[in-house]
Formats: sequence, structure tokens, C-alpha cells
Amino acid sequence: MTATPAARPRPPAVGYWIGFAVVLALLSVAPLVLPPFWQRFATEILVWGLLAMSSDILIGYTGMVSFGHSAFFGLGMYGAAAALLTVKPASLWLAGLYGLVAAGAAAVFVAYFATRLRDIYFAISTLVFSQIFYVIIFTWTEVTGGENGLTFSQPRLTIPGLWSDRFTPVTFHWFVLTVVVLSYLLVRRITHSPFGMVLQSIRENEPRTRAIGYHVERYKIVAVMLSGLFAGLAGVLYAIQNKFAAPDFVFFVVSGEVVIFNVMGGMGTLVGPFAGAAFFLLLREGLSRFLTEYYLIPLGIIFIVMIIFLPQGLLGFLRRRLNP
Repeated sequence: MTATPAARPRPPAVGYWIGFAVVLALLSVAPLVLPPFWQRFATEILVWGLLAMSSDILIGYTGMVSFGHSAFFGLGMYGAAAALLTVKPASLWLAGLYGLVAAGAAAVFVAYFATRLRDIYFAISTLVFSQIFYVIIFTWTEVTGGENGLTFSQPRLTIPGLWSDRFTPVTFHWFVLTVVVLSYLLVRRITHSPFGMVLQSIRENEPRTRAIGYHVERYKIVAVMLSGLFAGLAGVLYAIQNKFAAPDFVFFVVSGEVVIFNVMGGMGTLVGPFAGAAFFLLLREGLSRFLTEYYLIPLGIIFIVMIIFLPQGLLGFLRRRLNP
């Protein structure tokens, strides 16, 4: 009697892509079954997750904590607003281009100066730059609308020569999901490339990376530029969804929340920031309904507990549970 050979375990990559397909299917179906408020909320989670993932390029892969992502996010919003208010007819693609150019230009400026510093000095410099952009936007009333911000109409989803139609909450969710998935796949490819390996080497041991011949400052500059571009893309999507741009989104508090998303979800994973954003936003929404202005107290306690007992974030906890 011959023994039946044991089933071979599936390679980790197979299980990963199966899980990815399941999550993607659930997110695709979500706007069809959720009430209007939760439809919009699910779309916002995707946008905030994209912003958090852009920050993870620096925090999780390069070891550089940035408190300046609110500047890139806000400038992406104002760039989109500029296109939608000055170019007629309003173009979705021009809004995206203007937003990316605005965020990218700011990222180049910040990267050139901030990457000359390390550790806490880099973090503080990004915070200072974000506040400079905030003050400019807040006080330049004639162009930015000051504290009232700018409002505009939502552009059509237009494919030249093929199709043009207005967004609905469902179609806009699918559009955002498509952009987020493509962004995730692109960033994943970058972080798994030789360039991404150098970034992780900088995170682990910057002096040794420099000693073996890599121009560390150039890699840092490119990392900040990439991170700023994807943060600006998130700002474009948020502006188009809400049809306004306001200086509050350039304030450093937004950058602090993005860091919290990364810590809660799991740094250096790309997927973790999305989980952290979803967990934080859902928790804040639930607590604010019951505790109104006092919701930050239990939210802060939960965050402290997670730092102590789940230092690798939600994704790290799930990995340990599934692979004991």
C-alpha cells in the first residue's frame, strides 16, 4: 500500500495574490451594497490609504519620517482646483496633471534641502516646509481663497473620442479604486526593484550603504519625489470627490494622522497603511458618534496600547497569527 504524498504548500506569492483578488472583489462590490454615506466613506478610505502608502515609501522603506505630506496632499488639491477653475471645459486629466505638477514641484524643493539632514532633523525640516506652504496658502487669499478655500464642479470622466459621462458615487468609487490599485502595483514594483533594495539598505545602515558606493542623497531625493507625487495624486482624488480645496488639508495635523495610519497598519508593507487608515477612520467615526468632542481620548488610548502590544501594526499581528 503506497502512502499518499502530502499536499505541497502553496508558495507565499500565490496566497498573496489570491488574497489581493478577494479584497479587490470586495472593494469593487462594496458601493453596490452599501448605503450612500458608507459608499462615500469607503471611497475616502481608499484615498487616505493612498496618501498613507505614499508616506510608507519614506517611513517604512527608507527610514525617513516625514511630517510634510500634508503639503504634497494639499498642493495636489489646489493644483486640481486650478485646472478645474481656469480651463474650460473642465478636464479630469488636466486636473490630475496640474495636481501632480504642483505636488511634484514642492517635493523637489523639499527634497533638495531636507535630504541633507538625517533622523529627527529631517522630520522637523519637513514639518517646517509644510507649515510654510500652509501659511502661503492661508494668506494668499486672491489666489487660494484663504481660509474659505476653493470650490468647483466635479469634472466628467472623459475618454477622448470614446466616452464621456458624469460621475456617480459608484463610478467614482470604481475610478478611485482603479487609480489606487494601479498606484499600489507600481509602488510595489518600485520597492521590489534594485532601487527599492537600496532604499531599504539606507533604512538599515546608511553609513554602510554610502561606504559601498551608493550616492545616498540622490536616492533619498528620488524617494521624496516619488512619495510626494503619490501624495499629490491622493490630493487630486480627494479634491475631485469633495469638490473643494481648503488650507486645513495642508496643516501638519494631516501629516501626523498619516504617520499614525502607518504605525497602526504596519510600516514597510504598503498594504498596512491602507489597513491602518481604514481602522483609524472607522474607529474615529464610531467613537465620535457616541462621545462627540471627547472621542480623541479613547482614540489616543487605543493608539498607545497598539504601540505597546502591536509594535508591528495590524498587518504584523495578522502575519504572526496566520504563520505561528
